[in-house]
Amino acid sequence: MIADRLEELKEELDTELRGNILPWWMEHTPDHNRGGFHGHITHMNRVVEGAGRGAVLNTRILWTFAAAFRFCGEKEYLEMARRAYEYLEEHFVDRDCGGVYWELEPDGTARNTRKQIYAVAFAIYALAEYRMATGDEKAMQTAAGLFRDIESHAFDTRRNGYVDALSREWDPVEDLRLSEKDQNESKTMNTHLHIMEAYAHLFRIWKEDALEKALGNLVRLFLDKFVDRSSLHLNLFFDDDWNLRSSLVSYGHDIECAWLLHEAAEVLGEADLVQETGPLAVALARENFSGIDSDGGLFYEYFPDEGRTDTDKHWWPQAEAMVGHFNAFQLSGEEEFALRSVRSWEFIRSRIIDRKFGEWYWGVNREGTPITGREKAGFWKCPYHSARACMEMIRRVSESAQDET
Repeated sequence: MIADRLEELKEELDTELRGNILPWWMEHTPDHNRGGFHGHITHMNRVVEGAGRGAVLNTRILWTFAAAFRFCGEKEYLEMARRAYEYLEEHFVDRDCGGVYWELEPDGTARNTRKQIYAVAFAIYALAEYRMATGDEKAMQTAAGLFRDIESHAFDTRRNGYVDALSREWDPVEDLRLSEKDQNESKTMNTHLHIMEAYAHLFRIWKEDALEKALGNLVRLFLDKFVDRSSLHLNLFFDDDWNLRSSLVSYGHDIECAWLLHEAAEVLGEADLVQETGPLAVALARENFSGIDSDGGLFYEYFPDEGRTDTDKHWWPQAEAMVGHFNAFQLSGEEEFALRSVRSWEFIRSRIIDRKFGEWYWGVNREGTPITGREKAGFWKCPYHSARACMEMIRRVSESAQDET
């Protein structure tokens, strides 16, 4: 019975969250000499000295442990969140120009002062969660200020959408890329996705008219620009004038967007958007099956122009698949989605969790061999996807069980 398996799943995910993911980050990442968190830890738990400290890592730690405190109630999680919050306020927030720095030196001084809007969005997301966990009004004020920074400097008032990156002083920059693997285009799905995620979370606690308008606009941008209704994949890269610049398929982003887009519409509370995004979330999740291997793992990317698939299975798409497919089950009632969600967890349990050194591998190749050349913690490897998936699934399975009774 799927109901019995889902009850077991809840227990397994709770054990994973409290027994592996959160303890690993508490034990290995705090820098007890210089404050904050180490910028790079290898898969064997060795600190890489001199590594820069990314805003994404710090804000995702902040979100994770504030959310874990609200979810579990353990005071040690709140202490981790407070450590991340204080470091963000003291070192990452640019008090002179606004926004947050992209990267710091290990001593907390600025290394890269560019304003990558993706990072500013994650700061808003994390600060909103911290405000929910603590009631800290300063965190709310900082989040509201960062929202205004994005709207004042990064929003394209003429053509709509948000530019990916600007200088410290909010001037245009030539290299807008979020990472070396990305295309150098001004408007990207990934940045818009996480602005939408951040604005939706902030709107839960701050019913500002400007925020409501911006969030509604973002949901519509996904419906009109980023979701390709014919292929049921996401359009990833656009230029300033919304000319599509890529055919790349990102399976992880497809399924992550499926549930985040519907969630944003629900938070916004506009019935027409909820009605439109619900069936779309189910359709996106169904198409996502095309990226799932026979072992239950989700491939990384597909290159249609080359007919080539990157068959590596990174940690974060597996986490997002677990949530996105279960969300489709909740919306449709189709048991196949619940089974796919369970399968994603079973793949994580058997292949992605590092039983020797703790936490999760960066990923595995198609043969199941761990990718050990990448960090266990670093600029991009954070606890946000894994911990969030555990908490989301425990909550969602509990809600589904209540609905049945």
